[in-house]
Amino acid sequence: MDKITEQPSLYNDLEKKNIEELTLGLITEYKKIALAVEAAKPQLDRLLRAVVEKVKKGGRMVYLGAGTGGRLSVLDVLELPTTFGMEDDTIFAVLAGGVDKLILALEEKEDDTEESWQMLTETKVSPKDSVMGISASGTTPFVLYGLKKCKEHGITTCCIVNNPGSPIAEFSDYPLEIITGPEFVTGSTRMKAGTSQKMVFDMISTTVMIQLGRVLDNRMVNVQLINQKITDRAVHILMDKSDISDYDQAYAFLLEQGSVANALNTLHQNGGIQK
Repeated sequence: MDKITEQPSLYNDLEKKNIEELTLGLITEYKKIALAVEAAKPQLDRLLRAVVEKVKKGGRMVYLGAGTGGRLSVLDVLELPTTFGMEDDTIFAVLAGGVDKLILALEEKEDDTEESWQMLTETKVSPKDSVMGISASGTTPFVLYGLKKCKEHGITTCCIVNNPGSPIAEFSDYPLEIITGPEFVTGSTRMKAGTSQKMVFDMISTTVMIQLGRVLDNRMVNVQLINQKITDRAVHILMDKSDISDYDQAYAFLLEQGSVANALNTLHQNGGIQK
């Protein structure tokens, strides 16, 4: 296979460029990322249809990754409880070296061909679930071996890669190939490849949560009330989506119900409340 992600940068003598030249080159390259994601939209839609179908039947979606992509998937998962009120493991991440070692950047774990399946079995992964391998190169041994074992056990496999025709894509029922091209700093896939992966994680988890009914209209009605800023936002959502016009009344009712979704459901059941 041709590893486009390892091809030489289109920009030479970076050390001789001034700040203005460097940022112009970076912006020029980063503009290409959304276009690469758009080009892969048919694959993304197909992948999402499969994942949503599994999740709606009680299955889970598992990110399986190492390095930059794996760490970014963990960050995506960490945001879901707050944003969508997800309190279970509908979407979770298996990271080479362990999620608890996130900040240690254990790059050597990318080559561990046994740990991935061991970690997946510890999560009780089954054919009800879908496992999404993440690898810019499309060859990361940790991810590749995990997907191979999933295929052997009848578990739906997906992937996000940044090279065409990779071994990981070959072992994926639903491959997503986002061809972002050579990096600004040759081979530094934390840049364009990593950014494209972050975009796709956002799109995948957000789409799944919306399809599961965790969003109403365009509002985060299941957002967790973890601080004053978010609580204030939730109060205004409740006021906008109900017949409550008094802020203090909405605030008290929201805290009593625990979320906008619960509050709206209670209002619907009771036909509204007296103001």
